[in-house]
Order: sequence, then structure tokens, then C-alpha cells
Amino acid sequence: MLVIISDIHLTDGSSGRTVHQGAFRVFRERLRALAYAASWRAGGKYKPIEECDIVLLGDILDVLRSSQWLKPSPGAAALVRPWDSHESEPLISKIRTITEAILSSNTVFFAMMREMRNTNVITIPPATRDGRPTRSHDTAGSVDRDRVNVRIHYMVGNHDWFYHLPHPAYNEIRRAIVQTLGLANDPFQPFPHDPEEPAAKPILNAFEAHQVLARHGDIFDPINFDGDRCRSTVGDSIVIDLVTRFAAEVRAQLGESLSPECLAGLNEIDNVRPLLLAPVWTGGILQRTCPDAKLRRKVQGVWNDLADQWVKMPFVCEHLCSRHQFKMGQSLKLFLALSKRFMTVDSGRWRCWLAEKIGSARKSYFPHAAQEHWFQQQRARFIVYGHTHHHEIVPLNSATTSEGQLDQIYLNSGTWRPVHELTRYNPGREIFVGYNTMTYLAFFKDGERGGRKFECWTGGLSQSAWKAPGS
Repeated sequence: MLVIISDIHLTDGSSGRTVHQGAFRVFRERLRALAYAASWRAGGKYKPIEECDIVLLGDILDVLRSSQWLKPSPGAAALVRPWDSHESEPLISKIRTITEAILSSNTVFFAMMREMRNTNVITIPPATRDGRPTRSHDTAGSVDRDRVNVRIHYMVGNHDWFYHLPHPAYNEIRRAIVQTLGLANDPFQPFPHDPEEPAAKPILNAFEAHQVLARHGDIFDPINFDGDRCRSTVGDSIVIDLVTRFAAEVRAQLGESLSPECLAGLNEIDNVRPLLLAPVWTGGILQRTCPDAKLRRKVQGVWNDLADQWVKMPFVCEHLCSRHQFKMGQSLKLFLALSKRFMTVDSGRWRCWLAEKIGSARKSYFPHAAQEHWFQQQRARFIVYGHTHHHEIVPLNSATTSEGQLDQIYLNSGTWRPVHELTRYNPGREIFVGYNTMTYLAFFKDGERGGRKFECWTGGLSQSAWKAPGS
């Protein structure tokens, strides 16, 4: 059995909220039940599965969404950024500090992962000679149960790509992650990004056994991938120098004047989907929580100053003006120009225009799945991506082969995090609805799960700790 999850975005607690840790306990219980269900084979016989591979498909630890990037580092003349030399001690120290904070801020999740790997948490009843379970699956605490060998593998995405860096200085950071999560990864090898990298061999073996090809999917996003996963992107700077810094600067400059509801809303910007609707979200927050027009203009001024500084940053200029990213650069420049009026009193029509323009748009990656050589060579029944935070099941093709019918499907592994989405009905009203979501995918081989090949579950839970204005 193969299980895939992605985009949990566990942070150090200094930015927007992450998914409620109770969801991890739900996942553990679902995994135990899934192992039992997978032990029922095609033909109706019960044969306990012996192993389960869990692949964490990127953006599990979120190194970018941290206010630590806004603080000076000892021995550094300027603020450390992801595009600094990867061998520089200030950057290595920054990654180490943020990683340690993430590991200490999400103990429930990490303890659960270790328990699944190192203890008898995932167990199922043995089988009788006639292919039946010896006892009910519900008696989980009883003795004499078969332990499922769980292996947990980590692949990186665009928010945790630092663990892909080959420099030996990152081995100790990887070792801490391996120990804390109970990973099967070799800490002295870069965590893989592509499933066909040498370090991904155990993952590739699991994929081949289940006829699955999976990758994070950031390679299809020019803002967050620049052809080399050991290289920083404009997306890194957007998260750090625009999104995170904006909320921090507003709090520092105007925190005593704005309401707690307004500040909490601004801190949730990175959970808005799609992220280009952040100005609509911010304008709506101000409209509902900040009646003072003068104060709104000050908030807009903070954004405008940051936007002007950001577009002049040498790293950003280099990327926005590069030939192969020219179209993306022009789009971002247009977005920033428009955003400079989105938070003032008279900006409603501009926000409505952007809401109508992209509010209900969803960009699916399924066309890229059809270009994978595993798909074209019929090596894979399933192509899996993450990154978009939008769970999908898209049938791609069905063909008759020498081994029978081959149905090929694209799946997106969604996310485990709070999301705020613009309402589809009359999006010009600038109303968002927030909820927590969790998705996991499972794939089977050798007649497991009654001969079925895959199973997907996605769940949503309404938010109660903080309610988005207007929702």
C-alpha cells in the first residue's frame, strides 16, 4: 500500500495558522483502518499487508513562511535571503533556526509520524488458514496483531527546497528532520525533488510497484521554479518580502490603531487562494474592520512602499527582466501596479474587477500529466501532483494492453491547511469563506483493497477560532 500526502505547510508559528493538529490523529486512525481494508484481497480472502509506504510529497515543513527572515542574523551585514550563497554560514544558520522552531512547534504531528514508524500503532489482525481475520479490527488494543512495516519518505517542494541542497552543512539539519519524523530518508543525501533522482530510489521502487508517478508539481509554476530546485525563485521573495513583511510592517507601524480582528486577518494573507487575490482579501478586511479612511490609506501606504522596494531588489529585477520569464515578470508588474489602489476607500471597483477576473479561476495541472513519459509509455496508471492545494481526480486515458484494461488518471493531493476562498456567487462582494481541509491518496497492488487500485479522501472542517470578516 502506498499513501501520499502533501502541502501541510507546518510553520514555526510566526505567520498564518496551520492545520489543527487534531487532524493528524484523524489521519493515523484512518491509516490503520485503511491497512485493514487493504488486507482484503480480490476474491474475498483476507491476507494482512506487510508494509506501507507513506510519501510526503513536498511543502511539509514551510521554511519560507517565517518572520525569522525579517530579523538580522549574527555576523551578517544584511538580512539573509534564500538566494544568498548556500554555503554561507548566515543562511545555513537561518535554515537551522527556522527548522528547529518548526520541529518544536508541531510536536503532535511529528510524534504521530514517529509512532507509526517505530511502534505497533499500525497493526491489523492476523489471518486464519481459511483467509479470515482472527478477530474484529476494532479490538485495536488486543495482543497478537500483525504489525505493518511503515516507511515514511520525504520529497521536497518549493517551500522546503533547502533540504534538497547537497552541501554537507545541511546534513545535520536533515538528520534532525529524519529523527523527528522517523523518516526512511538518508540524511547524508539531499531529500529528493524528482522521483528519478538517485536519492529517491526507495521512493521510485514504491511508485513502480503501484504504477504511480508523483512529484510536487512546482516545476509547472514559473513563479516558484526556475529550472533548478537548488536555486531560489521570485516566489520565495514574494512570500518573505511582500506577504510576510507586509503583515509584520502593518503590525509594527499601525498595530496600536488597528483592531485585533484586522491584524488577525492580515496575518492570514498567505492562506488566501489564489494568492493573487491577496489585495482583494486585504481590501475586504479593511472595509469591514477599519472604518477610518485615513488609517486605510496608511495601510495602503505600507503596501505601496514595500511593493516599490520589492520590484527594485536586484534579485527580483534579474528574474522579472529575464528573457525566459519575461511574461511572468510583466504579469507581476501589472499586478503590483493595480494593487497600489486596492486598499483605499474608493478602490472597490478595482477589487471587484480583480475578483471577477481571477476569483473563480482554477488552474489544473492535468495537461502536464499527459506529457509525462511514464504516462506516454503506459508505465503509470496514476500521475500525482501537489502544489496547487486543489484536490482533483481527472481521467486521462483508457487503453487495452496485453495485461488488460489500463485506466490512467491524474490526481492532485490537495493540502492540509486552512484556506480562504472567494465566494463564487457575486465575487465582486469580496466575501471569503475559510475552512480547514485535509486530503490523502492511497494506492494498492497485488489484489489489495479487494482488487481496487486507488482510494482518495478529502475532508473539510469549518473554522471556529477565527472567522474571516464577511464569511
